[in-house]
Amino acid sequence: MKMMWSNWTYYNPDFLYLMCLVPLLWVWYYFNQKKQSAQLQVSTLEGIQTKSWKEKGRHMLFLLRTIAISLLIVAFARPQSTLSWEDMTTEGIDIIISMDISGSMLAQDLKPDRLEASKKVAMDFISDRSNDRIGLVIFAGESFTQCPLTTDHQVLQNLFGNVKSGMVDDGTAIGMGLATAVNRLKESEAISKVIILLTDGVNNQGTVAPLTAAKIAQKFGVRVYTIGVGTKGFAPYPFKTPFGTTVYQDVEVQIDEETLQDIASVTNGKYFRATSNKALERIYKEINKLERSKIEVKEYHKKKEEFFIVALIAFCLLILEFLFKLSIFKSIT
Repeated sequence: MKMMWSNWTYYNPDFLYLMCLVPLLWVWYYFNQKKQSAQLQVSTLEGIQTKSWKEKGRHMLFLLRTIAISLLIVAFARPQSTLSWEDMTTEGIDIIISMDISGSMLAQDLKPDRLEASKKVAMDFISDRSNDRIGLVIFAGESFTQCPLTTDHQVLQNLFGNVKSGMVDDGTAIGMGLATAVNRLKESEAISKVIILLTDGVNNQGTVAPLTAAKIAQKFGVRVYTIGVGTKGFAPYPFKTPFGTTVYQDVEVQIDEETLQDIASVTNGKYFRATSNKALERIYKEINKLERSKIEVKEYHKKKEEFFIVALIAFCLLILEFLFKLSIFKSIT
């Protein structure tokens, strides 16, 4: 029991201050019993019956009650077991997904459009990487971190779901998107650091050139997988008319594949071209297979609530006190 209690933490530890009342209860009980006791001076105890074991044992009733009260206080403090850290070998890697959200990502050569298709496949990829820290950077004419590295993939996927075109000024700042992602990984101590850079255009914005950002990534030991999204030739793109309706026109797909290949080459990564939803899925599956490194980590499991067993013991002690009071100690209480 001592070992079990020593490994508990408490969700509401302030309740434990009520334990100070337990000694006061015993002080009250002592003086109350003394007040109820009648004293008579006699010359000898011969012929006088001394206290029976029942009379001496009646104090056990109050002992059971105070133990039960103490356990109920502990139960209200909500004890939780903390024997939940363990060393284990797992396949954990730090990954930043850097995604283009420029207006051209609304083109519908992928279904329903490039951006939504990219988000869906990326979220499926995240689900398959349960042991990795993953973060999200988005960029268009500028870039920012939508989610830093985290193992809370539910939060990450919720933030992914909120990504939409127009969150930042339009344009395609590939170098800035890559540089922001590198900045998120440069302090990482992971054995493997990876960026998945997805874009459908040509760098035309930002203060950092794509190859400059690639060299910075190389310096920090970051490998970059680049993905060019879009069919070859033309793709249907939505335009708003002055009347508020949407019409679709075919626009030329322009992806700077040479720059994306150079980024991948400099960082010892790989370049992919996704011309359809299926192709994009295959690319993420390939990256998923390529990035597997065994590392030592501490894994944390959810805390276990322990208040129920404590409350149950307290309840049993109160029942026991009640039964003793009605049976063994009935004649003296």
